[in-house]
Amino acid sequence: MKVNVQAVNFNVDKKLVVFINEKLSKLEKYYDKIVSADVYLKTENTSDKENKIAEVKVRVPGDELIIKKTCKTFEEAIDSAEESLERMIKKYKEKIRAHA
Repeated sequence: MKVNVQAVNFNVDKKLVVFINEKLSKLEKYYDKIVSADVYLKTENTSDKENKIAEVKVRVPGDELIIKKTCKTFEEAIDSAEESLERMIKKYKEKIRAHA
């Protein structure tokens, strides 16, 4: 699976890119037909501590699964996005099986 990481208005640390790749590659355990994943990292200019936004778009044949998480750190946001995507992918597979 190809993972594209894009940061808005800042440069992404190599460690963060590696972390994101490791996390999202785990999703292939649940569904092997994932085409690619796009990750958009943004920081919101608010006084909140939770101002790191990670938006993950996972492409599967014929569909896109999109999740957006806001947390204190990008790692935390990617972590919770990965958990949510795992559930979404399992549901998606069940839906496909039901129609097959």
